[in-house]
Amino acid sequence: MNEAKLYSIIRAPRVSEKTARLQEVSNQYVFEVATDATKADIKVAVEKLFAVKVAAVNVVNVKGKNKAFKFRMGRRADWRKAYVTLAEGQSIDVMATA
Repeated sequence: MNEAKLYSIIRAPRVSEKTARLQEVSNQYVFEVATDATKADIKVAVEKLFAVKVAAVNVVNVKGKNKAFKFRMGRRADWRKAYVTLAEGQSIDVMATA
């Protein structure tokens, strides 16, 4: 898989208090991923981009919210979130790559 394809699968890391806690407690990292990406695709992309060993991948489909904009109702896009658990002793510096 070429690097452009890997970056299209892994869109961006999700950085929040919750994800920081997950990194400390269970060595899990959270990424926004392509809506058509499979768990296997995500695992390969993370392993190649960050040179780490992935133990497990869990995926969540996040529904977009309805929002009012001036006098119109709009809708944010649906997106997909991946919880990537790394093997023992592995880590990713998310701030450096964000």
